[in-house]
Amino acid sequence: MKNMIVIFGSFIIAVAYNFFLVPYSILSSGISGVAILLGLITPFNTGIINFILNLPLLILSYYKLGKKITLNTILSVVSLSLFLYILPVIPLTDNILLSTIFGGVITGVGVGLILKYSGTSGGLDIVAIIVSRTSNFSVGILLTAMNGIIVLISGTAFNWNIALYTLLSIYLTGRMIDKIHTSHMKVTMQIVTTKGDAIRNELLQTIYRGITVTEGYGGYTLEKKQIMMMVMTRYETVQVKEIVRKHDPNAFINIFETVEVDGTFAKN
Repeated sequence: MKNMIVIFGSFIIAVAYNFFLVPYSILSSGISGVAILLGLITPFNTGIINFILNLPLLILSYYKLGKKITLNTILSVVSLSLFLYILPVIPLTDNILLSTIFGGVITGVGVGLILKYSGTSGGLDIVAIIVSRTSNFSVGILLTAMNGIIVLISGTAFNWNIALYTLLSIYLTGRMIDKIHTSHMKVTMQIVTTKGDAIRNELLQTIYRGITVTEGYGGYTLEKKQIMMMVMTRYETVQVKEIVRKHDPNAFINIFETVEVDGTFAKN
């Protein structure tokens, strides 16, 4: 199932490139943007160039992100390169602004889906994920920042109008990625329960997160309760809630966004 989503995400990216961005010489983010540029100024196909440029970064992914993500990334890179090679370069609209907007948004949807299901689309995605695990910056923000060089290349190679359209496309891609790929977002969960020991034991066995437990009591019933606090990624909240409800269907759960964590927090 995950492999199919990675392939589908790669197809979406290829559609955005060949039907919206490439016809107007608008570059995308990262290595794919460089591949589009080289495909425009050389006789080589964009798909082939994209595959070659990604090879050294796949090696970096294997050592820094692990085997699982790297295998999904290889699947994504091969699929994207193949789709770019197969799909014709045809503009779906004669309006460059519409192409920029839809191309950027659709690219972000494709990349976001791939990232969400334990992969990357290759290129600077790999670098962005590595950096995001050691900082408080999201993948989308990092990709947008790192792609400033793509805008400069676009402006130098073509013209600054195209460069500004490229900047808009990259920005929209980054924003859409952050809407879909939310594993970098941290939340704090407070659990008020009378089954604290059972919940705590299972959480410690299944969730790699620290738990702070304090004693309290109900303001109305004066019943003794345990108050548990955990900081986790948004993805982990579903699993934690399932564990809590299994032991205490009446537990009170409060979840709120965490702006920043200063201290030990596993990001893998």
